[in-house]
Amino acid sequence: MTTMESLDEIDHAILELLQTDGRLTGAEVGRRVGLSQPAASARIQRLEKNGIITGYRAVVAPAAVGLNIHAVVRLRTTHAQLSRALTLAARTPEVVSTLRVTGDDCLLFDVHCSHAERLEQVVDSLARYGPVTTSLVLRGYPPKSLPTAPSATP
Repeated sequence: MTTMESLDEIDHAILELLQTDGRLTGAEVGRRVGLSQPAASARIQRLEKNGIITGYRAVVAPAAVGLNIHAVVRLRTTHAQLSRALTLAARTPEVVSTLRVTGDDCLLFDVHCSHAERLEQVVDSLARYGPVTTSLVLRGYPPKSLPTAPSATP
């Protein structure tokens, strides 16, 4: 298994490029990092095989597809209810990501709904497993790429 320590500068550069634009061709990646297309493609395949690159996807603007309400729902539950809450979240299309967290809450859900009534239904269904706190998102900011090289300062 490849670890962050076993990645060289070119691997880190490839990861940064693909996080910004996952549609770059092997030839374009190679050109930008100073490798031939076959060498760049081989490195990308190695990064995929070793589980460092886990996939590629299109990023969709929620409002453009009618999902005008964005909320973060936090759930405080018991260990006995945790798997049921996770199963419900996985079956609920409006829950686009789930994080298990430490602190007062156990789970954090990123929820996109078309209207307030549907958000209410999603929140009520999650509330069967414990107290929920819902926050409406006023604005989102573009995600940053993950750092691919160890930082020099903490």
